[in-house]
Amino acid sequence: MSFGGVAALNELDMQVEQGGIIGLIGPNGAGKTTAFNIISGFYTPQKGRILFDARDITGLPPERVCTAGIARTFQNIRLFHNLSVLDNVMLGSHVRRKGQWWMAPLGLPSFKREERAIAEDALELLERLDIVRYAKERSSSLPYGAQRRLEIARALATRPRLLLLDEPAAGMNPQESADLMHFITRVRSEFGLSILLIEHDMKVVMGVCERIWVLEYGRLIAEGTPEDVRHNPDVLRAYLGKEEE
Repeated sequence: MSFGGVAALNELDMQVEQGGIIGLIGPNGAGKTTAFNIISGFYTPQKGRILFDARDITGLPPERVCTAGIARTFQNIRLFHNLSVLDNVMLGSHVRRKGQWWMAPLGLPSFKREERAIAEDALELLERLDIVRYAKERSSSLPYGAQRRLEIARALATRPRLLLLDEPAAGMNPQESADLMHFITRVRSEFGLSILLIEHDMKVVMGVCERIWVLEYGRLIAEGTPEDVRHNPDVLRAYLGKEEE
């Protein structure tokens, strides 16, 4: 993927194993968010393919990628700030609903039943993620950490099999980051997900990821366990400008 002749990603070949928590790291401008945008359908790669469960999803629009089983969050939290917490999660569920939009003004019983079921599922999800106490509040009024959890809850409402987390620890203090590590591990286990995350907080990356992929200038320069990556000379050079001593 190139922009104005500059390669944002070049010969990137990586995979996320089912049930794994995988980190995608690298200095600013390494191509991490571009990779997320390609996987989630916001960009179409100029070369190469994206395979999900052996299905070619290259070039599918974001809503069809989501329906296929991939959901994401964003580096800058994107919530519907004038809607309640419950409504935000219910919107995520609508990608799976059977009723059509034109049924709403007709007040069809089947549409109402499905809407009630979506609300019940959303409340259960908020309960499982420990933010149900905010259900009736506007999302903009939530503490920062709760807003992060809400964005993840909305993504989970789409019933994904792969969850993309874009810098979930951004803006968090050390205690919130520590809580986030436990939260991500719990979400993976409880919801049976695979997780791919971008993160600059190395304590979070090393503490939660089972494997890590490292990008620099759009190319993969290292991959392995956290311990492998921690001592990789190419990674040290990319981040610190020096080899390991």
